[in-house]
Amino acid sequence: MPLGTLDRSPPPFFRQGPSALSKLVFFAALALFMMVADARFKVAEPLRTALAVALLPVQRALAVPIEMWEGGGDYLGGLRNALARERAAQARLVAQAERALRTEQLAQENTRLRALLELRPGLTVKTQPAEVLYEAADPYSRKVFIDRGTAQGVVLGSPVINEAGVLGQVTHAYAVTSEVTLLGDKDAAIPVLNTRTQQRGAAFGGGGGMELRYTSANADVQVGDLLQTGGLDGVYPPGLPVARVVNVQRRVESGFARIQLQPLANPDGVRQVLVLEPLQNQLPPRPAPAAEAAKPERQINAPGRRGASTP
Repeated sequence: MPLGTLDRSPPPFFRQGPSALSKLVFFAALALFMMVADARFKVAEPLRTALAVALLPVQRALAVPIEMWEGGGDYLGGLRNALARERAAQARLVAQAERALRTEQLAQENTRLRALLELRPGLTVKTQPAEVLYEAADPYSRKVFIDRGTAQGVVLGSPVINEAGVLGQVTHAYAVTSEVTLLGDKDAAIPVLNTRTQQRGAAFGGGGGMELRYTSANADVQVGDLLQTGGLDGVYPPGLPVARVVNVQRRVESGFARIQLQPLANPDGVRQVLVLEPLQNQLPPRPAPAAEAAKPERQINAPGRRGASTP
């Protein structure tokens, strides 16, 4: 075969197209064009949506093992917490049952003692529920307004309490609202009784907390003592929790101790309260002073002038 008839072109396997640099430039330009077109004209949005819909079952299927692992851990943790809360609730129920039994026994014993000593029955304090509307606009005071006023029978001086203890006292009563001065106000004051020593004192507000003033430096007051109302002021019924002693400072240069208190009833976040009738509205009237009772009905001036006698 003559050599001139041979095909000198390379076989298809060894044929080369455009160079690698040309391909890189082409595809880089194409990618840049697609990004600009997608950013401006959203040309790839339908394709992206179709891919998201198509891959959603795959994503959900791949996420099932992870969800089962996390859900199983949460289920076991919640089961343990539920069992722990159930045991705590049962323990509290037993304690409350014992306390209710002791309270019933004490009530029966109190009734028998009153009947034995011929004492008058305890005063029944009238109450009515109320709701806190808003706080006072003065930033330097601790006062709130409730939705009960003189139309509902609220009078000045009515104590206001919640489930934790005394919150304050009604200082202004309007037609359908009332202003309550909280115990933490700088102008608030309340007589208290130390339940441990039965010592009486006066607690004053200020700075959000309270302070037991005019107590001698050698008085028997300890941190943790519970203070409650004594019932002798004619306003607060006896036995209402007021505050707890949190700090006692006995200064040598002063004859009084500085005793800081923490109110038991936290006014922050309180919505429902209970308004009590002042205790003085149920007490018997006070007898007239002895000087008024002994005053003579007719006074006669000393003689010396005619017509000096006065009827």
